[in-house]
Amino acid sequence: MTLEKRLENNLQKKHKQALYRVRSIRQQSQGANIQIDDQHYHNFCSNDYLGLSNHREIISATKTALDEYGLGSGASALVTGYTKIHQQLEEELAEFTNRSKVLLFPSGFAANIGTITALADKGDCLIMDRLCHASLIDGAKLSGSKLLRYRHLEIDSLEQRIEKAQQNLWVITESLFSMDGDSAPLEEISAICEKNSASCYVDDAHGFGIYGENGSGSVKAANLSQQQIPVLVATFGKAFGVSGAFVAGSQALIETLIQSARSYIYTTAMPPALAAAVLKSLDLVKTENWRREKLFDLIQRFREKATEKGIPLSENAHGPVQPVIIGDSSKALKVSEQLAEKNILITAIRPPTVPKDSARLRITFSASHDVKQIDLLVAALADVLNLE
Repeated sequence: MTLEKRLENNLQKKHKQALYRVRSIRQQSQGANIQIDDQHYHNFCSNDYLGLSNHREIISATKTALDEYGLGSGASALVTGYTKIHQQLEEELAEFTNRSKVLLFPSGFAANIGTITALADKGDCLIMDRLCHASLIDGAKLSGSKLLRYRHLEIDSLEQRIEKAQQNLWVITESLFSMDGDSAPLEEISAICEKNSASCYVDDAHGFGIYGENGSGSVKAANLSQQQIPVLVATFGKAFGVSGAFVAGSQALIETLIQSARSYIYTTAMPPALAAAVLKSLDLVKTENWRREKLFDLIQRFREKATEKGIPLSENAHGPVQPVIIGDSSKALKVSEQLAEKNILITAIRPPTVPKDSARLRITFSASHDVKQIDLLVAALADVLNLE
């Protein structure tokens, strides 16, 4: 069978399983209201949790940096791609997260793959929550280390996996899980790691900017030190409304990544203007606490109104990610299409992004939403789910 025929067969199979993915074309800036494929929608599937992706001050800071530094960084950070503005951002993030040093990466995926493969040896054992992000899973597989998975958020399962492991141990988890919207018990996980001499690795992509004092993140909210959580990863593409990622930890950790993380060494550095955008976003995250307050007020209203209508919600999802489990992928697509007809945009999330038979609507909220939109969303969901 030729390559072309094999590819066509695989694509047809995805169509039949309702797992085929299609890109939409957004025609304006990200926001609570967007235009896609010439249609206007109330947007409930963006990670722009604090509504910063189109903030005029961030745009202005980016333009100023473009004039000073140009567009592209022009090289990897270890050649000539690292600038004063990158250094300033790393230093401010280190202070914000209460870590010794920070290293910038072009994306969260690059940060996780580069960090895990640089730190984990083939003789190590990585113990990971079963619902961790693909970047964490791929990093573990690429490292060549032994990988064990424990049942989602179940401490007993984690302890059982640790008992079976003899090698140098790593425990890897997300803080706020991106598809289920629930949070890992970081204090308990940290205590278990300390008891078993395991290194704890936390990906705070969806909690950074949302939780903690002034949005400093889930790890700082749990008051966990650098010693307790030696590897902290977070991104700028969610609450910060920009793009890119960072790893925070000890000086030895960051210097090791500079020397060994292939996704850092062998890629063009983050554009300086993007670093400037993140710096301004950091300032807004720290000072505009009303954004988090409004976000959680909207989430609370949604959960109360949805519960009144009988919309099935996760008991453990109290943050900006609110999944409504549908189950069947075809049905999830149909519900998403019916919502789109009501000008409500919510993407249907299907396997392999989520486990088999757990296709869902992944509803996300932003400080840029208003109360009227929340009520429209609840009414539309109740209608298409035949709850009224």
